[in-house]
Amino acid sequence: MLGASEIRVGMVEDHRAPVWGIERIFEEHDDLSLVAWAPTVTELLAIVVDLDVAILDLRLGDGTTPMENVAHLTEAGVKTIVYTSGEHPALLRSAAKAGTLGVILKSAPQDVIVDAVRAAAAGREVLTTEWAAAVDGDPNLDAVDLTPQLQRVLALYASGGTSASVGHTMGLSADTVNEYLKRIRQKYVDAGRPTQTKLDLFKRAVEDGWLPIPRRNRPTS
Repeated sequence: MLGASEIRVGMVEDHRAPVWGIERIFEEHDDLSLVAWAPTVTELLAIVVDLDVAILDLRLGDGTTPMENVAHLTEAGVKTIVYTSGEHPALLRSAAKAGTLGVILKSAPQDVIVDAVRAAAAGREVLTTEWAAAVDGDPNLDAVDLTPQLQRVLALYASGGTSASVGHTMGLSADTVNEYLKRIRQKYVDAGRPTQTKLDLFKRAVEDGWLPIPRRNRPTS
């Protein structure tokens, strides 16, 4: 019987080799359990429904789209991580728009994959270079026009600042910064690109070029 702290993971993949890889990675972590896998989302949910996270391949043989699959899993209460070789940015954008919590390369180090699954199980988004690069090249993003002042507020705040620290840097009161943030959020809502969380603001800033695409730290030798 599984412990209460274990994360139940399902995998949607129509090739066996990636499944073996995930099984091998999870063997080293007591809190992770791959309880089922299937070649389609429908088949996975027919096998087991009480999943915490689904690891989803982008290209499946049944012809379904990433957006359809992420939406189907979300409706079933399952959080999603896309697991991909990374050659299809349009498909990554489709999954991102549907609400996937992470995009992880199949070539990623084991600790990156494990951390992503744990973050998704906790409901946290996993912002990676692959995700940012895909949405950065999206020709369908509706542009949001921000004044230089609002651009700087967004960049400072989305980079980790607080209303108080942004205000101190820019010579503004915290209340003024909060008012600017309200204006920024409303502009993105009007463009159909909601910003409910601070991470959403970070994503919008990356998408529109106010902040650079994040780079993954390389391990030191």
